[in-house]
Amino acid sequence: MLSPNGIKAIFFDLDGTLRHSVPSGGDVFTDYVITLGLRVSGEARVRALRWEHLYWASSVDLREDLIAHSGETENFWIEYSRRRLIALGASPVQAKELAPKTSAHMGEVYKPDSVVPDDVRRTLPELKQAGYIMAVLSNRDKPFQETLETHGISEFFAFSLAGGEVDSYKPEPGLFEHALKRVDVTAREAIYVGDNYFADVVGSRRAGLRPVLYDPGVIFPEADCTTIRSFDELISILKVI
Repeated sequence: MLSPNGIKAIFFDLDGTLRHSVPSGGDVFTDYVITLGLRVSGEARVRALRWEHLYWASSVDLREDLIAHSGETENFWIEYSRRRLIALGASPVQAKELAPKTSAHMGEVYKPDSVVPDDVRRTLPELKQAGYIMAVLSNRDKPFQETLETHGISEFFAFSLAGGEVDSYKPEPGLFEHALKRVDVTAREAIYVGDNYFADVVGSRRAGLRPVLYDPGVIFPEADCTTIRSFDELISILKVI
């Protein structure tokens, strides 16, 4: 049975929402720089996580870095490390000094598992059985249908769409608008579930969809939208959203 509030379609973010890297890159990065002598408080960890979300939300800094280091993958990740070190509380001098070593460490040792959490696997069949149209929208550059198939969840989605396929990246509304046209529903008949406030909530709102923030780590306690900490909450949320 569909939502009594007229919701017909549910769109999902991919990375950090349906699919998780375990352990997280942020945790491995932070734990390593602590061994280099940087003192990192709990507050600084959260600040760095929020910075990550903002950076990857097609931010000005990201766009500038991609242009400045086009074709220079190593230099891009060194600059990323420098920025993240500052978010963790390093001084500009410390960040510049530690960034090359930290970037090299991440490249050498960070080999996370790609995992679909149990609560996601429990919820997707229920939503499909209830009759919702579902799709996955990501800021990835290239199609990622194979990722859904590898993780055994492709059967639940009508389609997947990468920002690079339509030259529109969250938080711009274009990606959402393309998805709405493909399933022939209005923005008010769709919700978007994602873990990044700056990309997912802001972007889906710009396109007129109803946002649901997936925030298991309570990174955005002040979020001005419907928030869930587990996919197990999604069924009940659909009754009141």
